[in-house]
Amino acid sequence: MKYYLLGKTGLKVSELCLGAMTFGQEWGWGASKDESRKIFNAYVQAGGNFIDTANKYTEGTSEKYIGEFIASDRNRFVLATKYTSNTRRGDPNAGGNHRKSMVQSLESSLERLNTDYIDLYWVHAWDHTTPIEETIRALDDMVKEGKILYAGISDAPAWIVSQANTLADLKGWTEFTALQIEYSLIERTPERELLPMAGALDIGITAWSPLGNGILTGKYNKNKDQLQQQQQRQQQQQEHHPRSESSTSSTSSSAAKESSSAAAAAAAAAAEVVEGGSSRLNMLKSMSPDMINSLLSDRNIIIAEEVSRIASEIGCSAAQVGLNWIRQQRQQRPRQPIIPIIGSRKESQIKDNLACLESELSDEQLRRLNEISKIDLGFPHDFLKSEMIRDIIYGGTYSSIYNHREQEQEH
Repeated sequence: MKYYLLGKTGLKVSELCLGAMTFGQEWGWGASKDESRKIFNAYVQAGGNFIDTANKYTEGTSEKYIGEFIASDRNRFVLATKYTSNTRRGDPNAGGNHRKSMVQSLESSLERLNTDYIDLYWVHAWDHTTPIEETIRALDDMVKEGKILYAGISDAPAWIVSQANTLADLKGWTEFTALQIEYSLIERTPERELLPMAGALDIGITAWSPLGNGILTGKYNKNKDQLQQQQQRQQQQQEHHPRSESSTSSTSSSAAKESSSAAAAAAAAAAEVVEGGSSRLNMLKSMSPDMINSLLSDRNIIIAEEVSRIASEIGCSAAQVGLNWIRQQRQQRPRQPIIPIIGSRKESQIKDNLACLESELSDEQLRRLNEISKIDLGFPHDFLKSEMIRDIIYGGTYSSIYNHREQEQEH
């Protein structure tokens, strides 16, 4: 296990982060306390020190377990948790990015984690309503009080993050040290704005769902048609038998019994590997037709099949290939390592994920994966890189200019 400096700080975090969203069974699919401890121990024995959870994960049980597991050696770990998720349904102030939500969530998290400080406190998602000045100033106050050491932000537009850090820099407030994004071979759109922004501002990066909701493990490859057919049948049944409020329970029970074993197995497989918010897990469990079509697109299955082929060539699991593609982005962006967040329901699975540290992809294998999963960067990136525009700007001299700042960005 190697360690990276987190953004522009001196804090050292392990190159794999343990996601604890699976710790607890309140959501119907997670790990028991004993299994959670085994997962935690396997990660620590491999040299990991970076643990990620959230106030809402398994209704607070995740934080309680983590607090107990790290209690004997608290200062060794870089403990990260999040706020934003609503904790009292029906109360608009029980969630969001504003100061009241932050203070209430932080105090509750500190109690559940049985600690007096959080190393890295994440804004879990941009709420579209709270002025960024309020959020970043409130985080700075929490740092000054010693309740958090660093601030991070997850699931937010690049312009919000850059605005926050520019404002914090000008006013002497705490800047966002880290950014958490969805990133994998099947979700590379952060390369358009978020990754360049993080590189320019020296913000550390962690990646949730590094295995693309389980797609990259290859578990969906053979079941695609069967899953889609099952969902079509369910949708047709619901259209012909609309549910009233009084009959919701019985109808749901009947529909569940008629669900195919393939769909149930796929949902469980996805839940084993996905890291992120409860909304994504609920989506996986319901397996809506739109979700099936999106996750099991021809593009995603083609990428997953290539991942499986490379895994066979190396003699490792497909999951390890998917994780190593992210880890080895440091070869293309030396100043911008990306830390995958790994999570599981089973000790055996976390050990398999950790084994990615024992192998690497060749340059040719990286090229194949990059090529098959590439995306269009869109406007203005593709426009500005066109030969016509470069000629207009540089008057035919572009190829003669050595731009040391762009060498990493073009990889």
